[in-house]
Amino acid sequence: MQLGQPSIDQLRIFLAVVDEGSFGGAARRMGRAISAISYGVAQLEAMLAVKLFEREGSRRPELTAAGRALLPSARAVADDMDALLAKTRDHHQGLEAELSLVIDVMYPPAVLAALLKDFTRAFPTVDLRLHIEALGGVPAMLLDGRAELGVAGPMLGDFAELERSVIGAVDLVPVAAPDHPLARMKAIPPGTARQHLQLVLSDRSPLTEGREFSVTAARTWRLADLGAKHALLLEGIGWGNMPRSLIEGDLAAGRLVPLAVPEDPGIAYTFTLLWRRDCPPGPARQWLHNALADRLCPAKAGVLTENLP
Repeated sequence: MQLGQPSIDQLRIFLAVVDEGSFGGAARRMGRAISAISYGVAQLEAMLAVKLFEREGSRRPELTAAGRALLPSARAVADDMDALLAKTRDHHQGLEAELSLVIDVMYPPAVLAALLKDFTRAFPTVDLRLHIEALGGVPAMLLDGRAELGVAGPMLGDFAELERSVIGAVDLVPVAAPDHPLARMKAIPPGTARQHLQLVLSDRSPLTEGREFSVTAARTWRLADLGAKHALLLEGIGWGNMPRSLIEGDLAAGRLVPLAVPEDPGIAYTFTLLWRRDCPPGPARQWLHNALADRLCPAKAGVLTENLP
């Protein structure tokens, strides 16, 4: 048996009848005559060599077993066509097909997740590539063209290719597990923390290679992953600085204890928004630019918009 190739219009007619529950409802929804709807269904049935609806003895068309089996595939084809048309419209309107964003590992994950949820609602057709890096890894991705927009931490050099604006900060707190020797001290004498293993987030980028950030102890473990550092702190393996927003639950539950280290009392970890000067912003990148500024430092949102190339 040789089957025909249905048109997208025939599939949409089929779906309209299913969704509206009648040929008349489908006709009103699509702005067509009932005869045109009936003809479209008949043509589709002829193309597929199956009966899609039971029409006899019922005021409402009922799906046959074949109709029920083919319905999910018909919806998938129609959805894919809708996505194709949406992408095409966005292309003609100048909307990016995809966008690459790189974020410093210390950026609050809950803030980022809420922001990206709003992004998907505002730009459902834009594919986002999200990268998480530490220290020099953020500007490195922008400089070599792997990202168009980034949020970096401190310890950056001057890069002529990049524009920047400070957008806020988070508190870094020195902590350890409650059974750690430093945590059991009521007052930590100066120099004592240097004698204990410090867990330090390492920089995988050569841009800031060799530069230390809040390193106090003589002996350190270098970790490339903040989650791994968090897990080791909970196990009592060393002490280290962590974003307060990430460990609030641990502090409240007593799983981690803040340390009054004289040499490292905790700092404000500053975030800087970075973007390439030679990369003109599209609507999606402009939205992300402003949203990233708004979430941590609302007062500067208007100023940041003016800095876009």
